[in-house]
Amino acid sequence: MNPLHIAVLGSTRGTHLQTVLGAIAEKKLNARVCLVVSNKPDALILERAQSNGLKSVFLNPKEFASREQFDSKLGDLVESARTDIILLAGYMRILSPPFCRRFENRILNIHPSLLPEFAGGMDLNVHEAVLKAGRKETGCTLHLVSEGVDAGPVILQQKVPVKADDTPNSLKERVQQAEREVIVQALKWFSEKRIHVQNGKVIVDEN
Repeated sequence: MNPLHIAVLGSTRGTHLQTVLGAIAEKKLNARVCLVVSNKPDALILERAQSNGLKSVFLNPKEFASREQFDSKLGDLVESARTDIILLAGYMRILSPPFCRRFENRILNIHPSLLPEFAGGMDLNVHEAVLKAGRKETGCTLHLVSEGVDAGPVILQQKVPVKADDTPNSLKERVQQAEREVIVQALKWFSEKRIHVQNGKVIVDEN
């Protein structure tokens, strides 16, 4: 079976790019990263990509008159790389509706909570909100990206207990471990062509 072609979009450190590359190296995932794009010139994800010999592109938002124009160019890059799946890895831009429609059911986003709880937040803000709310349990959600923020069909969730002495950073560390497991599992399902969307819900075929 041909490897799954993954384009990774990121604005920060690219932790989950490393997650994917590690899974590929360990033969846990039949895939290859065909493209890495960032909207930040100094994002560590670009350094990670370059050090691993991957095609990487800095796409400057200031060169485009609108989000739609930026996303149109981004979409062209993604298509030219023959991408199967787009993974958002700390991508700090909201994708425009035309981009979401162009790659419908092919864009994955990991969110650091059990959606729909704490939707719309990012990174440490989510963990701070979980702790402030006094929750005993949190987790992560991998979902398909739709035109609504954090509103697309859920592929997989994993729960993480909240400890009494947790800080936002300690909680983030444990949630990120869950995120790594969830991302690799879902990409494996995509590589095996086991994921389908029916009536707005994700269906995973049995082996």
